[in-house]
Amino acid sequence: MSTLTAPSLRKNGKQWHPPRTPFRPTPTLTHYTKRLSTQTASAATKRKERELKAEKEGERQRKIQGIKDRREQKAERERYERMAETMHKKRVERRRRREKRNKVLKS
Repeated sequence: MSTLTAPSLRKNGKQWHPPRTPFRPTPTLTHYTKRLSTQTASAATKRKERELKAEKEGERQRKIQGIKDRREQKAERERYERMAETMHKKRVERRRRREKRNKVLKS
């Protein structure tokens, strides 16, 4: 005579644990394939994170470059204004054009 109980009630009283099944290894989900799938998933997320970080850093560098350009233009404008106080207007304009030509030639 065997005593069969309902699958919801366990003999030792551990009803909160899932029912155990006997170990039968299957070739479909080995540790290697599980590890490989998790590695590919984590690699994809890391790649996406790197792309987002690079995009954010590029945006930050563009903002910084814009600030630097504006400061440089302001300093140049102030320098020409100081020159205009001591020199004639035409002479200042000639110097500005010459410096602009030299800057284009250097770059």
